[in-house]
Amino acid sequence: MHKTYFNWSSGKDSALALYYLLQDNNYAVEELITTVNAHYNRVSMHGLRKELLVAQTQAIGIKASLIELPEMPSMAVYEAKMYETVSRLKANGFTHSAFGDIFLEDLRTYRENQLAKFGFNSVFPIWKRDTKELLNEFLSLGFKTVVVCANSKYFNKDFVGTVIDEHFIKNLPKGVDACGENGEFHTFCFDGPIFKQPVDFTIGEKVYREYKQPKTNDSVCTTDNYGVWYCDLLPK
Repeated sequence: MHKTYFNWSSGKDSALALYYLLQDNNYAVEELITTVNAHYNRVSMHGLRKELLVAQTQAIGIKASLIELPEMPSMAVYEAKMYETVSRLKANGFTHSAFGDIFLEDLRTYRENQLAKFGFNSVFPIWKRDTKELLNEFLSLGFKTVVVCANSKYFNKDFVGTVIDEHFIKNLPKGVDACGENGEFHTFCFDGPIFKQPVDFTIGEKVYREYKQPKTNDSVCTTDNYGVWYCDLLPK
């Protein structure tokens, strides 16, 4: 079995991809790695509190580690942090790195090229799957996930804090990917077949944030100006 670490986002795509890996006898997933915004103490992009991330990985029962990044990391800072983490994993006998990506070609190429420098093989269990089929399968397996942030171009305040179900899929706006793979929304997975027990939480404050495109290309964040609705989940 290939000793594998999983790049864990805390959302539905990660949960389903991890589920598939755990069914595959070719891989032994022994660590989950998550990037966290150290300024806010929250999961990068998702805005999830670190306390809930810890509760989630404990409920899954796989060792978890954090990569702490500054508020607006440059690409140089990001890659230095990744170098440190990947070097440690390589020294500990890991040979494979797994992701929940579905169809972002540039991102996959970047990940593969960077990890190949360390001799790592990259694994993408749900790559190129139809996203509507994936989400339906996710629900049929018994997974549960709640929307934690959403692009205001497509959604309003009421959308965040919603638990995804069949009604959700049928009523997505035109042009929005069923899994939010173009950054339309992100989720927090709190129950399912990979969990020993559900993660308890309550719905907290909903806030709006607007982000500006960095003035330089030397940044992990490269999108145009956009607004995001966040739903703060509170640990019970």
